[in-house]
Amino acid sequence: MGDQKRPLQPGETAPAFALPTANFEGTVSFADLSGRPFVIGFFRGLHCPFCRRQLEQLASVQPTLRAAGVETVAVINTPVERARLYFRHRPTPITLLCDPDCRTHQAYGVPHGEFLPDGSCEQPEWPYGATMAQFQAARINPTGELPEPLHPMEANTVLNAKDGFELDEADNAIFANHATQLVGHFLVNANGTIGWAQIEALDGPNSLSIFPTAAEIIAAAGSLGR
Repeated sequence: MGDQKRPLQPGETAPAFALPTANFEGTVSFADLSGRPFVIGFFRGLHCPFCRRQLEQLASVQPTLRAAGVETVAVINTPVERARLYFRHRPTPITLLCDPDCRTHQAYGVPHGEFLPDGSCEQPEWPYGATMAQFQAARINPTGELPEPLHPMEANTVLNAKDGFELDEADNAIFANHATQLVGHFLVNANGTIGWAQIEALDGPNSLSIFPTAAEIIAAAGSLGR
């Protein structure tokens, strides 16, 4: 799988994948899902409290999507052993896959933010060449759980503490290597083409961790065939 530099758009062919599952033994591939539509979300690892919340939301809409003939898949960049331990105690009905290297994120063009070096004359382009000042100025409170908007890293710390989630060695390693990975949602049609796409924070860092609502996901699935 190559590194797609821009997010895939509706009408483009969805890349194939084969990844280990977190909530049962084995692997799931693109071929296993072929012939029927599916929603797939590409997330940061378990260290991201906003991603954990979005996984819960996907689980809540899964019955509605399945009734419409649409499967629900999520990919997290957490090692499979760590993810299986976590989801053994917090089961989810969605197909949950592990990609600690973010290869599938890259194949679908989900951006990995990069910062320009200090003193660079290059024009900033969020998120592919942002300035550290842009990121440091960001303040978020996407779920309304915080007393006030906080810097994204501080927001993560506060919510992980609220959840009682302690990062282990695997989580810390993923965070160190993929802290600037963004999140993307796609609807893949039964013919293997992208039908809908939504990428986190393309308009700037103050939109970090704002993900599609349940209504938006259901509406995207309902647009099939129209």
